[in-house]
Amino acid sequence: MIKANLKKIIAFVVLSLVLVGFIGFVEKQTLYKTFQGTEIHIEGVSGVYFVEDDEINKILNEAFPDLKVGLMLEEVPMKAIEARLLGHPFVKSVQAMLGQKGILNLKISQHQPIARIAQPLAADGYITTEGKVIPTSTSYTSRVLILEGDYAEMLMDKGDITADMPELMDLIRYITEDEFWNAQITELEVNSRDHIRLYQQVGRQVIEFGDAHDIANKFDRIAVFYKEILPRKGWNAYDRVSVKFKDQIVCE
Repeated sequence: MIKANLKKIIAFVVLSLVLVGFIGFVEKQTLYKTFQGTEIHIEGVSGVYFVEDDEINKILNEAFPDLKVGLMLEEVPMKAIEARLLGHPFVKSVQAMLGQKGILNLKISQHQPIARIAQPLAADGYITTEGKVIPTSTSYTSRVLILEGDYAEMLMDKGDITADMPELMDLIRYITEDEFWNAQITELEVNSRDHIRLYQQVGRQVIEFGDAHDIANKFDRIAVFYKEILPRKGWNAYDRVSVKFKDQIVCE
């Protein structure tokens, strides 16, 4: 009799445990079918973040007020979220993924500024590595090559300088990708397609570069000016150096 009762008790406990486990499993499975929050991963540019988690969360809250914990996963507007975040000027790409635990993972990469268009009477803008013109950031300032001049301001309005003056991007890349020239050349004055001037970190000479073609050859001649002419004449001997004419260095 005692053994029978003991078996019934054991059977009851086992069934109870199975039932509790089943209920927990169902609840867990239901949980994983609903939205449980967002995790944001932003890829920095040289350790700098032009867009931050708080800003992304604010955009999501304003654009998608229904995106709250408990929303069914099939109702999470993945494509719309990606499209909305791509509207941020500093966001280069967005990848939205839903994890098994109902977490929306956002992987975001930023545009990288390579130059800055400075305007005396209007807001400045950055030029990205792809040639896109974007607004400056209120959070961070990137120390990059400065562009000034009437034509540079016109390119600001274009929004993408590769369509109108792709050779200028070649010049910007040539300067910024070379360790010496990136440190020495601080500003480009772009008044027209064939009227570009370079300003230096060291040296008062304005370098008349002409157009943005034959770039390597022109910089070879500027290097000759540094290595052969300045040591003989001195840094203050000339106010202007021109390499805009083929195979010539004109010093005045």
